[in-house]
Amino acid sequence: KELFFCQEEASTPLQASTTTAASSATTQEELSLPNTTKDEILAESSESSSFSYGEFAKQYPFINNVAIATTKTGAADFIAQTVIGGTPLYQLDVERSILFMTFGAVYSGGFQWLYQVNVFKKLFDIEKFTNLSIQEKLEDKEGLKQLMLQTALDLTVLTLVYLPAFYIFKAGVFSGSMDPNVWTSTGMNDYMTNFAKDEADLLKVWFPADLVCFSVPLYLRLPVR
Repeated sequence: KELFFCQEEASTPLQASTTTAASSATTQEELSLPNTTKDEILAESSESSSFSYGEFAKQYPFINNVAIATTKTGAADFIAQTVIGGTPLYQLDVERSILFMTFGAVYSGGFQWLYQVNVFKKLFDIEKFTNLSIQEKLEDKEGLKQLMLQTALDLTVLTLVYLPAFYIFKAGVFSGSMDPNVWTSTGMNDYMTNFAKDEADLLKVWFPADLVCFSVPLYLRLPVR
């Protein structure tokens, strides 16, 4: 059909003959193409069209972190409402879920990226240590020292920034008041009341967790967290 079309379009017998010859040559060239070359082309095409989460996380670490933090916080509130609270799906408080997802995106996604990646990179030589093997990390005394300093700094931020912010945000959601002063006073009161227990929980959970989070490659630091 292709040959017939070319012949129909040709205005002279000479043009038709030239077109036919060119088409035949192209067909012979395609047929003579080695199978290995064809396989390589198909493989390259498949690789370029496939999605790799690892490559995405490396190229867009901030976007990846915000997406994970937002989804994780939303999932946690969904479980809290439906599994722990026993709320039917049709009575799900969607506005509350959106508020918690916003908190996750802003704090866990944005603020944690700011200080655990951008600030820590200026304070510590973190990329060298995180790219070492496990054995090399255990032998890197300076790297282990910086790992402990990062952990201590993060626990301080969790105590002085995260917990107050969480309790104030929680008061804003559950207090029933639209007055930010009420949120702040209620939240800080809860923060002080629960301080001793929260600190013990922080040390039990986040001390070992930070040792792991701050040891993995930098682009995985917050997704692992």
